Amino acid sequence: MLQAVGIIAEYNPFHNGHAYQVATAKRQTGADVVVAAMSGNWVQRGEPALLDKWQRAEAAVAGGVDLVIELPGAAAMQPAHLFAQGGVALLTAMQCHWLAFGTEHPNMDYQRLMAHLPDDPTTFKQFDQTYASLFQGYLREQTGITLNLGNDILGFFYALANQRLGGPLELLPLARKGSQHADTKIALDDAYASATAVRRAVLRQDWAQVQSVVPPRTLALVQQGPLVTWEHYWPALRYLLLSGHVADLRRNYQITEGVEYRLKRAALTSDSFEAFMHTVKTKRYTYTRLQRQAAYLLVQAQPAEMNPEPTYLRVLGYSAAGQSYLHQIKKQVTLPLISRADRDWQKGPGEFDDRLGKLRTMLTGIPQDYGRIPVKITDSDRLSRKLP
Repeated sequence: MLQAVGIIAEYNPFHNGHAYQVATAKRQTGADVVVAAMSGNWVQRGEPALLDKWQRAEAAVAGGVDLVIELPGAAAMQPAHLFAQGGVALLTAMQCHWLAFGTEHPNMDYQRLMAHLPDDPTTFKQFDQTYASLFQGYLREQTGITLNLGNDILGFFYALANQRLGGPLELLPLARKGSQHADTKIALDDAYASATAVRRAVLRQDWAQVQSVVPPRTLALVQQGPLVTWEHYWPALRYLLLSGHVADLRRNYQITEGVEYRLKRAALTSDSFEAFMHTVKTKRYTYTRLQRQAAYLLVQAQPAEMNPEPTYLRVLGYSAAGQSYLHQIKKQVTLPLISRADRDWQKGPGEFDDRLGKLRTMLTGIPQDYGRIPVKITDSDRLSRKLP
């Protein structure tokens, strides 16, 4: 029987640090296959993915992942605790034995943190600080543990989601290799960089820097494109904000506390998405939360659509080993395995993700869902160079 280690990822884009994590997770667990629950065309910070989900699945499988399953948009476009809940549920449904994840502090005491969770987190309502700052401050006072770095926070929420599901996954925290999650520059003579730094170098077309920190397939894909950023969607979002009635805007997911008025005013004076974000930023709202709210408005996300629990398993790509694993579990999984999106999927459980795909197709002309089949990478096509 093949055993699988799962990873929750965005691969935006897939870089050397991801390849290192995949190889390390497989080596330390002895797993036969690596399964990635990967965000689709929108990612957790409320941004469109630079490359589409098929390109990113191709890069991931070429780089060592054996099976890529789409993390549906209703989970992928969420705050950290709901993103983690959806990812853990998906990997559990895929019958993974382990969950591997990168973190700044792999020895963090998750049990102690979980034992001191506030009884009612909704009481954090100071408007001069973000919810995240108040939540982290409370845990620090209760436990002495500082939980303020991106991957540490996600790691904690993975542990919490796993505990709430009854602990189906064995957790494997892995120390990050090289740069920190939020680093914006690629260090000289370093083979590892953050995805943020890689994206910035890609958008500058600094191919020499990009080549030093990504596998060959990723380099070819980002050079090929098409690449999508928020600026491409800004005209559509701006029109929606300026033409829409506030009563209609607030019907969308997580448009609360009167933020629709602030967004509407800012759209009138902002000629770019970057300027818009600077205008709407307050001490109460993080850039990430505001980006997600902008994404919810653009895609017209309704509260009833945003349940992070997966209802199907959408296969985006696989290796030979990944295909064998699919064959092994296909009669045992309790959720439908989708290898080709048909009309029933489009009009049923996949309606929201199909809508997200059509938004991207509007820009690129490349169909994202109906009729698409998984990317298959042969063993001879896999990542060949040895990482430092």
